[in-house]
Amino acid sequence: MESSYRFFFNSGCEFFPCHQTDIEEFNCLFCFCPLYYLSCPGEAVYIPYNGHMLKDCSPCDLPHRPENYDAIIQILMEVNRSGQGV
Repeated sequence: MESSYRFFFNSGCEFFPCHQTDIEEFNCLFCFCPLYYLSCPGEAVYIPYNGHMLKDCSPCDLPHRPENYDAIIQILMEVNRSGQGV
């Protein structure tokens, strides 16, 4: 897939790949997941850290799958409309 506003691939990144995955088209566009501070449909787990629960997204590749771009944008638009952002 070509780079565009919906997809970006950076195999030269020092952290690539940031998730162990078998997908051929790894989307780096959402390098830092915009859903991190939200309730998301991904596979995040919560782990105790310094008396708090820390969201661990390492098992999740949702933002790196090109087909999830629309779903992520839809979630962000809904949060924006509801005024319940972070």
